[in-house]
Amino acid sequence: MMILITGGAGYIGSHVNKYLHQRGYRTVVVDNLIYGHREFVKWGDFIFCDLSDPDHLSKCLKDYPITAVMHFSGFAYIGESVTAPSKYYQNNLLNTINILDYARNRGINWFIFSSSSSIYGIPNRIPILEDHPLNPINPYGRTKMMVEQILKDYEDAYGIKHVSLRYFNAAGADPDSEIGERHDPETHLIPLVLDTAVGKREDIKIYGADYDTPDGTCVRDYVHVTDLAQAHFLALEYLISGGKSDAFNLGNGTGYSVYEVVDMARRITGKKIKVVSAARRRGDPSMLVSSSEKAKAILHWKPHFCRMEDIIETAWTWHREGI
Repeated sequence: MMILITGGAGYIGSHVNKYLHQRGYRTVVVDNLIYGHREFVKWGDFIFCDLSDPDHLSKCLKDYPITAVMHFSGFAYIGESVTAPSKYYQNNLLNTINILDYARNRGINWFIFSSSSSIYGIPNRIPILEDHPLNPINPYGRTKMMVEQILKDYEDAYGIKHVSLRYFNAAGADPDSEIGERHDPETHLIPLVLDTAVGKREDIKIYGADYDTPDGTCVRDYVHVTDLAQAHFLALEYLISGGKSDAFNLGNGTGYSVYEVVDMARRITGKKIKVVSAARRRGDPSMLVSSSEKAKAILHWKPHFCRMEDIIETAWTWHREGI
């Protein structure tokens, strides 16, 4: 069975690609390499292609017997989505429609979507369950919410079954350090902290230390990228076995504050990591913690990297050896 992975040269897509190959699936990765890395596509076939050109996409894939799509090709910088919403609606919405139409025209009926906890906005209860109201507060989150609705419409009209996986904070790196987290620009906390540990940055900025949390800094739910890859594999198996379309949270269900992450990184790296206080960022919720019991019950998802120490250790090994 062959799986099409759009955005498979990126952080999460490349880990999913490896995981699928370890379980006997064939894959073809489509990526325009705007944010992805060609060297991360170490498994399956690679096609350089932009989803904005559906004719080129169809020509490139005409000889591949694709049976399912995993779609990761979304822009994901929240701040940029506020200042450049056109870029996000064009890429995250229009290009998703292009790949859905490709699937429809080829008779591909299984589609797994890389969604986000950003669709919830400011939570009104913790932990966040899948039935929490969807109220995204930025264009990035709105594109994810809109795609989830588009998927429902495509199922009603064309029969394409789908699973939307709503990640919380993806973190960590491949335990074998073959691939890892590399963004340009980097905005994620753990790699920024580790960049400071290796001397690539002078300090790590803490945006707000006066939140209503135990130590005043934001609390987030971190989930290891390999555990996310496992969830995509299980979602695929679920659809293949006749499962109905659905959405699932993916998180560890435990929150860690910014200060806690920095302190743990200091212990693991043995490095002094300078912290600089900065003003709050607009729209940052004080706390985002998931409930992933639905994914555990229905997909039989069993995350293995549940301790923050394990997540940071894999990221630190990658930072020392893989960059």
